[in-house]
Amino acid sequence: MRLHNTGSANSAGLFTLSLRWVIGWTYFSAFWRRLVLENKLIPDEAGYIGEKFNHFLPNALGIKPVIEYLVSNPDLLQISMISFTIIEAVLGLFLILGLYTRLVSIGIIMLATGILLGSGWLGTTCLDEWQIGVLGIAGGFTLFLSGSDDFSVDNYLYHKGIFKTKMDNLCRLDSIIMPRIYNRTFILISSIAIFSITLFTNQYFHGGVFGKLHNKSVKPKIEISNIRYHDDEVVFQLFRTEGADVYGSFLIKIEILDQYGNTVKIIDQKELSNLPENKIRNYYIAKIKSGKHSLVLPLGAKADLSIDTHGLVIEDNYSIKLTDISGIEWQEKINI
Repeated sequence: MRLHNTGSANSAGLFTLSLRWVIGWTYFSAFWRRLVLENKLIPDEAGYIGEKFNHFLPNALGIKPVIEYLVSNPDLLQISMISFTIIEAVLGLFLILGLYTRLVSIGIIMLATGILLGSGWLGTTCLDEWQIGVLGIAGGFTLFLSGSDDFSVDNYLYHKGIFKTKMDNLCRLDSIIMPRIYNRTFILISSIAIFSITLFTNQYFHGGVFGKLHNKSVKPKIEISNIRYHDDEVVFQLFRTEGADVYGSFLIKIEILDQYGNTVKIIDQKELSNLPENKIRNYYIAKIKSGKHSLVLPLGAKADLSIDTHGLVIEDNYSIKLTDISGIEWQEKINI
């Protein structure tokens, strides 16, 4: 059975009018929030969107190298954030107006896929980013099938004869006439693929299909690695990989323990809140830095920390222990 509308109006596009407007505003509002309501495209200022992008890094699926490259190169990251914002603005506005609806819906699917793969694991109280991603893909595909309707620029141009004579091919990007390639098999296979992506990512990010449900945005997690000892100084790498993206992990104590678990060196809350900048070497745009009452580690931040031992001899099987203000502790052995 062919799904082909030969009339001048597309009823399917009329049924999806509210969906087109809502999805259009969802993407256009990214531009509105970042530039009109307040400027979030300025590096080193509170709310910079590049730092939010850095939050995606630790558990992104498939695109982690791309994210890491961008957050490691601040100038390129800013250009990318500006470009993404412009693209979202154009696609969102075109969707609201109903201009090249089917072509724009392909862009919406691509943006939603990027959101899903990059930040589908985030969501403090529920599966926020994952839901935005999968619904964006499904909604974009629905608009690709339905096109627009009487309430669209596409329809106006169609009746003016512009699209009817010049855009009669290429999957009917004028959005008014349903293209002949859309048969039941195409729709079924595409829908199965989208549903499969939904189930796979739900399980991968959250264990939402079987097994134990988990949420990596609830408790902070810090990885300790690359521990080195030389010249009365212990250098180690910290990487904040889990927890809420809206606030940092707050370290209030760093200890060096001997092989028996006894504390031989302690850096307390006051010292951490005044740790010199030359003792912290950050890798990404999200930076580990001293706060008012602790050492603050934003989500996705990675840095080398240097701790003076002041003559203390570090032996094999000593350990570094971190304590968060929440009471969570992390520990890693020092192998000389």
